[in-house]
Amino acid sequence: MFKTNDYFGGKVKSIAFQTETLPATIGVMARGEYKFGTNQKEKMTVTSGSLTVQLPGSADWQTFTAGESFEIAANEVFLVRADVESSYLCLYG
Repeated sequence: MFKTNDYFGGKVKSIAFQTETLPATIGVMARGEYKFGTNQKEKMTVTSGSLTVQLPGSADWQTFTAGESFEIAANEVFLVRADVESSYLCLYG
């Protein structure tokens, strides 16, 4: 069954599910800046809006728009800024 997640006082919400091959979440982010940590490798794809991300080990911020993806290794921390309400798909593993 689906598992729902609620982070940052309800400003980030996601629903976890199993794809044919990998576990995943689909979620939404309200405007704001967020700090996330990974337990396993993640591939995040923006599905609407845009996310500006500071990837681990980088001082630069990169903006990803609908259809664009980025990857984060396991056991890393990264920052995400949503300047508009945005949605994403995250694949794990």
